[in-house]
Amino acid sequence: MRPLRVLGTALFTALTLLTSPLTAVAADAQVRCAEVEVPVSFGLGLLRETVHGTHCAPVGATPDAVQLLVHGGTYNRHYWNLPFAQGRYSYQRDMARAGHATFAIDALGSGDSSKPLSALITGTAQAGIVHQIVGKLRAGAVGGVKYRRVVLVGHSMGSGIVLLAAALHHSGDGVVFTGMTHSMDLLALAGVFVKGITPSVLDPVLGGRGLDPGYLTTWPGTRGVFHEGGAVEPGVVAADDATKDQVAATVVADLLPFGFILPVSQGIKVPVLIANGDKDNLFCAFSCKDEPTLLASERPYFSQEAKLAVHLVPGAGHSVALGKGAALHRDAIRGWLRSTFPG
Repeated sequence: MRPLRVLGTALFTALTLLTSPLTAVAADAQVRCAEVEVPVSFGLGLLRETVHGTHCAPVGATPDAVQLLVHGGTYNRHYWNLPFAQGRYSYQRDMARAGHATFAIDALGSGDSSKPLSALITGTAQAGIVHQIVGKLRAGAVGGVKYRRVVLVGHSMGSGIVLLAAALHHSGDGVVFTGMTHSMDLLALAGVFVKGITPSVLDPVLGGRGLDPGYLTTWPGTRGVFHEGGAVEPGVVAADDATKDQVAATVVADLLPFGFILPVSQGIKVPVLIANGDKDNLFCAFSCKDEPTLLASERPYFSQEAKLAVHLVPGAGHSVALGKGAALHRDAIRGWLRSTFPG
């Protein structure tokens, strides 16, 4: 019965999208975006792979700083540039209109980036790739600009990846974590894995990639779990489902303990902002009651050099950049950037 139910859900989702405002992001005279491919080394430097990303910047300006955006598990770079409602939820385009450059990547194994054997991909390996890309941004290999400052911005599992990059490789000049704390609801997350996760080879769309069963995705029609408890447009959830991707199961093995449980983050010596939704019942289940509670809960995990700051969007769920309070979320990050890096 499960295949029939999956097929029915997939058909329902497809019909929903045909009648919803899911569209390509509209052209914007203030924003210039380009697709970029960056060569990286992988597997102790023995393998050569490619990371794909979208680079956006303001028209008529050349910022000397860039945000490197890393999506969460089963997402891809479209998390930062959702093709819905003429780009109303596009983090990248909104940042560009405000004068900021961004580079949103597809993590290895996702989107248009290389997809090696899944067992080779770990959280530590992804962090090493992020570190390489930081170097390429500084060297002018993306957009032709040698960026003086690189700020790492992660979402969910992507936050765990940038945490390891910043703590182990000292990548970046600042770090923004979204959809992430050290007080996760492990039982709720286990429920998501048991009830909502499947090998991507069984997915009606992603299965066409013909990859090994170590790549995982969500069952069609289950993306609401990432928005649960928060205020979100129904069309956003449908667009989220339509642009979903996959993650290597082996990423969880080291990313969960080192990125989200143990105090590895003490190794970060640059300013840090944690920006979440206060209704994130998965990754901020016990500390997002209010900002003082969140700050007190997270402060022991960070060094004094991190100058930890926090922000909560009222009524936002786990995927905070896609909730109705997304504009407030982006404004808070910009405010932190201005106050932290005034030059």
